[in-house]
Amino acid sequence: MAASKSYPLPHGRNLVLGILLLLAVTAWVVLIRQAATAGGAAMGQNALTMGMSAPLFLLIWIVMMVAMMFPTAAPMILMFTTIAAGKRQRGQPFVPTWIFVSAYMLVWTLVGGLAYVLAVAAGWLAAMSPWLLSHAAQIGGGVLILAGVYQLSPLKHTCLAKCRTPLQFILSSWHDGYGGAFRMGLGHGLYCLGCCWLLFVILFPLGVMNVAAMAVLTALIFAEKSLPAGRRISQIAAIILIGYGGVILFLPAALPGAM
Repeated sequence: MAASKSYPLPHGRNLVLGILLLLAVTAWVVLIRQAATAGGAAMGQNALTMGMSAPLFLLIWIVMMVAMMFPTAAPMILMFTTIAAGKRQRGQPFVPTWIFVSAYMLVWTLVGGLAYVLAVAAGWLAAMSPWLLSHAAQIGGGVLILAGVYQLSPLKHTCLAKCRTPLQFILSSWHDGYGGAFRMGLGHGLYCLGCCWLLFVILFPLGVMNVAAMAVLTALIFAEKSLPAGRRISQIAAIILIGYGGVILFLPAALPGAM
């Protein structure tokens, strides 16, 4: 995916950007089709996993990450591509962009595996406890409030600051070679995880295959990372999440799918 010597540098960036967007669009199509066919298929099963097996859940999770995170991670990936392509044009050792991206995706894939284990455990606890089952909506409201509070935390903004400054991150974290690029991808993935993990957790109470919620969260993450007012947008999102979570605590029917 790195730029070729035979092309000017902007062409290489455009090629990588085009591939990222194509993958993201394809992933959105798959998610929309999956959501349409899933419907109520998971009724009576663990709603947190939509009744999916571990391999299928992980596959859908990876598709979800491509759909939601590739557009928001594009500036960082393009910055890596630009620097790597510059090294190639100068005849210096370079690493293809896919090494960086694969490490980034590995972080989110491992998180998906952990999410499945926790979702199965939560489903088992709910089946064993009528109280948990009857208060699922209020618990979901609590998760939304927690996500809102985290939006205001120092850890959130430390990670967000790293994601908002691609050039600074790449230059301060640069390591040569394939192992170095993989290490950089892992580092960016961890900062991205620290920035966004609770925004993905709220998909469980809102609906794992809730395409509308995924679209809103994608727009929010992109705005936080890419727009000049990103930090202010993050704070506004915090207020909305805390407020909506509070409403659900007192009015459980306000949660999508609540009985």
